[in-house]
Amino acid sequence: MTYDSEDVQKILEIALTRKQEGKFSREQLLEMASELGISSDILETTEKKWFAEQEEERSLHTFNTFRRRGFWTHFVSFLAVNLFLIILNFITSPSYFWAIFPVLGWGLGLFFHWWGVYQSKSEDYEIAFQKWRSQI
Repeated sequence: MTYDSEDVQKILEIALTRKQEGKFSREQLLEMASELGISSDILETTEKKWFAEQEEERSLHTFNTFRRRGFWTHFVSFLAVNLFLIILNFITSPSYFWAIFPVLGWGLGLFFHWWGVYQSKSEDYEIAFQKWRSQI
């Protein structure tokens, strides 16, 4: 029976997970790589790439958390202010519902804020992420 490289990788990942649920030392990693015929140069390059990808993933997660927190702050202030305006409207002039105008206007802005925060597959998202990253 023959295996392609993808199958070998998956089988070894599963076997390693079952063998040792803890952590591997750098020496163990080097030993496993040499047993598989992977040179230390290739392993080091791959390791650096993996660390960079992990850092990128952490940065994206932090950025998304930052943006979502900003949206929810906006949402809470929207609810508080507009609830106050609606109550004020019913107290001062119950026959004319003027509070609908700030609710709709601000609601439209809130919708676009939500869209910008939760739409993470656009060029604008990437630009915002790069700008945020340069500020930290």
